[in-house]
Amino acid sequence: MKNHLILLAILPFFFGCSDSSFNNNNPYLPNYTFTIDINMNLPAYSNLQYPSNAVYYAGVGINGIYIFNTGSGYNAFDAACPNQAPSSCGIMTLKGINIVCPCDNAEYSLFTGQVTGQSGLQYPLKQYRVEVNGNVLRVYN
Repeated sequence: MKNHLILLAILPFFFGCSDSSFNNNNPYLPNYTFTIDINMNLPAYSNLQYPSNAVYYAGVGINGIYIFNTGSGYNAFDAACPNQAPSSCGIMTLKGINIVCPCDNAEYSLFTGQVTGQSGLQYPLKQYRVEVNGNVLRVYN
C-alpha cells in the first residue's frame, strides 16, 4: 500500500513536464506545421556558421523565417509581424541583429525575440525550434 501511495505522489511530476521551452501562441498569427533542413555548407547558408549572422528562408511558416546564430546556438523566428494580422506590409526586414516590422517600424531582437526600444507591444516574435546536427540545422514547428 505504501508503494502505491509513493507512486501516486510521483506520477503527476512525469505528466507535468513539457519539452517545449517557449509559448508559441499568438492570436494574430496562425500555426503552420513544417520541418526544413538547412545545410550550412551550402553558400546561401554559410553565414550561419558565424555568430550574429542571420539568413532569411522563404516559403515556410507565415511569411518565411529568419534563422540566427547567437554564438551559443541558433534561433528561428517567423518573418511575420507578431503584433498585427498577416498583411502585405507584414514581412519583416533584417537590420543588423534585429528585424523590423514595416507596418509599425517596431524592431525585434534576433537574440531574444523581444521588441527593442518600444513599449505597448504585447507579443514577441513567433519562435520555432532548432536542432543542430553537425552542419545541418533542422527548423520545425
